[in-house]
Amino acid sequence: MNTKQLIGWNLRRVRVSQDISQERLALEAMIDRAYVGRVERGLENVTVSTLEALTRVLKVPVSELFVVPLKATRIPGLKAGRKAKK
Repeated sequence: MNTKQLIGWNLRRVRVSQDISQERLALEAMIDRAYVGRVERGLENVTVSTLEALTRVLKVPVSELFVVPLKATRIPGLKAGRKAKK
């Protein structure tokens, strides 16, 4: 797993654990939702400013995105589609 993939994996792990959608994360961090998806897939070379914006919304330190998962750890499961509006 390279660094971009590591950041993306951890971003998804934290986001899913907090039950936050990509759309909500992007809106609150003031970045494009499609960009968040590309970051989570390890396709973007993220700036420090973007990492700070994302972790501010998630209320975790930037270092949380650099945690190396144990080999037995699985990628967080995601449900397909949008959540129903409340």
